[in-house]
Order: sequence, then structure tokens, then C-alpha cells
Amino acid sequence: MPLLPPHHRRPAAVPGRPVARRGRDRHAAVLHPAPGRPAVAGEPPRVAVAGGGIAGLAAATALAERGARVTVLEREPQLGGRLAGWPVTLADGSAVTMSRGFHAFFRQYYNLRGLLRRVDGSLGMLSGLPDYPLVHSGGARDGFARVPRTPPWNALGFAALSPTFTLPGLLRMDPVAALPLLDVRVPQVFERLDGISAADFLDRVRFPAGARHLAFQVFSRSFFADPGELSAAELALMFHIYFLGSGEGLLFDVANEPFPTALWEPLAKYLRGHGAETRTDTAVETVSPTSSGGYEVVAGGGAPQRYDAVVLALDTAGLRQVVAGSPRLGDPAWRDRVARLRTAPPFLVTRLWLDRPVRPERPGFLGTSGYGPLDNVSVLERWEGEAARWARRTGGSVVELHAYAVPPGADRAAVQEALLAELHRLWPETRPARVVDAVHEWRADCPLFAVGSFADRPPVRTPDPGVVLAGDCVRVDLPVALMERAATTGFLAANALLERWGVRGQTLWTVPNAGRSAPLRALAALGDRGRTRD
Repeated sequence: MPLLPPHHRRPAAVPGRPVARRGRDRHAAVLHPAPGRPAVAGEPPRVAVAGGGIAGLAAATALAERGARVTVLEREPQLGGRLAGWPVTLADGSAVTMSRGFHAFFRQYYNLRGLLRRVDGSLGMLSGLPDYPLVHSGGARDGFARVPRTPPWNALGFAALSPTFTLPGLLRMDPVAALPLLDVRVPQVFERLDGISAADFLDRVRFPAGARHLAFQVFSRSFFADPGELSAAELALMFHIYFLGSGEGLLFDVANEPFPTALWEPLAKYLRGHGAETRTDTAVETVSPTSSGGYEVVAGGGAPQRYDAVVLALDTAGLRQVVAGSPRLGDPAWRDRVARLRTAPPFLVTRLWLDRPVRPERPGFLGTSGYGPLDNVSVLERWEGEAARWARRTGGSVVELHAYAVPPGADRAAVQEALLAELHRLWPETRPARVVDAVHEWRADCPLFAVGSFADRPPVRTPDPGVVLAGDCVRVDLPVALMERAATTGFLAANALLERWGVRGQTLWTVPNAGRSAPLRALAALGDRGRTRD
């Protein structure tokens, strides 16, 4: 399924099904599925989707829309995966929704946004934040509101506007070492840079220290990994997706109500309208091929149920567990690849309900560097309806703190205390505030995109033609990351099954899978030839 230029003829619309859309960037690339019928013919195939996060729900949506009988099996009490939300009662008696924290819906997330358009074509559940400010404890500040959106002017504008890119610092940079950033392609960028860490790559380029800490470290830690462990190829891909590869810009949207209300309850209703079933509190335990060509799935401690196909849209640990418990699934080489998948270090989300407001000029989201374990701060009442209603009623604020890549052996109570101390240092008006309630959410279930790991990641298709993988831990040779990688692999998993049944799947969009500028691509090619001679 080759990537075709954006002017290529769009697919005809199927009644009742949204047509794929790109954003403002006319250079976005379209990925057409294999040709086929608009829906399954004859007896509908039964498909089990293991996992009710973004990837599983994307796969379930594409399959159900085309007539498959889909059952989503989710081990948690609620849908949403790493974007789930659940009820909490505060010490003041307020009923609120807790989650795993702030998530940014970038305008480059074409396929995720396409999934959400199923329930609201205008994406009314999302609201834009006016800026994405970054602050270093040394006093340096950056933002993106005034940065142009069109490459390469966006990267040049950011460097010109940022106080961290000084003339002496720019002169010390090694432009030859930075050439791979000018023409990022997948999988080629992994062939070039997957063998070194993001930290080592930035050392080679000699990025100005301030820019490195304020921009690249903030972004790299959004992968839940320390830059010393993160693949440099993932860092380069991120630079391409948000800067030199896309005209959508660095500003983003956020869900304007808690995730269950804004996203998953409406999408579950949409799926039910297409005949799909969602079962929560039902963990998939084993998947076994049958002699007739289908699969028996054991879930929730119940009896085996037969399905024609299975989508494994699980987190890293869940996928490893299911494959380890299903000895007849796949082949030894594939099973070993799954077993080698790694999980990123733990992270902490602390949400505080304070008895007084933070200062009105505090942004809804702030990335931080140099504040100990504190990676970012959110003021939820700036953008989430539920938090805004609580703040109006009580006169307080709802503040959320994130700490990524916490050392596994760290004293968790000490980390929680350190986050609060750093908030007080960052925003002194929070020091005298009384904490009405606090919830600390520790997790360690994000994939680790470690140095040298890309070639070994299992792809969407497996040795069993009726079993496919989806999720952000899955290899996909497209320029996508984070939530968009989950949504894209979910749709690709559905497309792989639909292709078997002669049904046309979901059309997808991505940022261009190459540098946008011919002169810059030529410079990158010169750098490649120089490295080859060396």
C-alpha cells in the first residue's frame, strides 16, 4: 500500500462512513487501502479485538463499519486504554474524573482525529490551547504561538525567536551531523540513527545547551524515556513530524471534558450502532488457532469463544503475556520478538485540587526543564469543563504534575513530595494553598523505544493471517508517533483483515514520508554519501 501524493484522487465516499481528511497541510500524504467491496459479503466474520484503547477502538471501528461482527475485550473497567478515565470522590465530597493525565491532540494526528470525527465531525470535543510554552529553571522561556507553521520557516522561526539559540551556540553546532534531520524517511531514518541514543546524537550535533534542555529534552521525555535510552531515530522522527515535515504547527488541541465523556462513551455508542459489542473487565488470556482456520479466545476466565480473526491491541506487557500463554500462536521467531519488547520506566501523574486559584496568567499547559523530576504542569480549569466547574464552585484550582522516566527503584513518596516542592518553586502562589485532595497515579506500561530496537519490533501482520497487532509498541514504516501511531496501527490492522475478505479498508493520512524541501533533501543525501565513504 504505497504512499501517494495528496493530489491523488480521493476514494469515493461510502454512505454513513466519514471520508478520510488531512489538515491544512497540502503536502500531507495519503495511504490508500487495497481495492475491494464496500462491506463484507455473506456471513459476517466474527472478530475479537483485545484491548479497548485507541488502537483497539480504531480497529474495531473500521471493521464494524464494514460489516464485521466485532467484540472489544478490555481488561480494565473502562475503555480508553492510556486515555481512560474513572470516577473519584474527593475529600470535599465532589465527584470527579481521574485519568492518566494531560494528552495533546496535535493537528498532525490525522488518523486519530479521523476516528474522533465518527462521533463529531467538527471535533467539538477538542479545544485548542493558545500556546505550548516551555520554561527552564535558569529563566529561559520558549513558546510556539508566534512560530510560523510552514517548513522550513517554522524551525528557522523557532530558532530566531528562542533565547536558547544564541549566535555563539549556533556557530558551535556541527551542521554535517545534523543533516539526517533534513530528510527523514521511515524506515530509512532507523537504519541511519537507531543505533545511537538521542543524547549521543545531540552531542554529535552540538546543539546549544539551552535549546537541548528546553526543547529536545522536553520532547524526548514525552516518549516516557530518558534521552540516554531513547533511539535517536525516534527523536529525528519527532523533529520531522512536528517541525520540518509538517505544516500543521506545534500548537495542539485538548479534550474539553474528561476522556470518558468527551471521547469513549460517544465512540462506544457509535460502535454499538454498527453492531459491535464492548466488554470491559474482560482480559484476554489466550488465543489458539483451530483446525478449521479460526481462533479460540479465552477471556475473563470464561469458556473459549470462537472467532474468525483476532486483533491484539494490547500494551507491551499485555501482549507479551497473551503470547506467552498462547503457545500455538505465531512461530518461534515472532514469539521471541514479542518477548523482547520492553516497557519504559515508571511515570507519575499527580493531580491536586487546591483551595485557591493559581495566578490568571498561568498557562493551561507548561513544559518544564531543570525542575527536578517535574516535566510539565497543567491547569485543568483552563480547558476541561469538569475542572472549570469545580474551580468556579470552590474558588480553587485543579493542577496536574507529570514526572516521566522515574528511576524504577526511586522512593515514590519522595518523588511525589519533590513534585509538589518543584511546583512551589515554579509557581510560588501555590505554596500557601491548601490541598483539598490529591491523587497520585503511578504507571509503567508505555513502550520503550530503545536504541537498536526498531528492526526487532513486531509489525502489524503476524505469521497467523487471521491475527494482527496494533498499538504504539508495534512497528509501522510510516511517520507517526505516540497516540497517532496507536490509531494508525489500529486502522492498518483492520485493513489487513479486510483485505483478506476482499473489502476496502480505511484511507489514512500522514505527514510526508520525506523531507519537504528538494535542496534540503539534496544536502541530506550528500551527508549520507559522505558517511558511506567514511
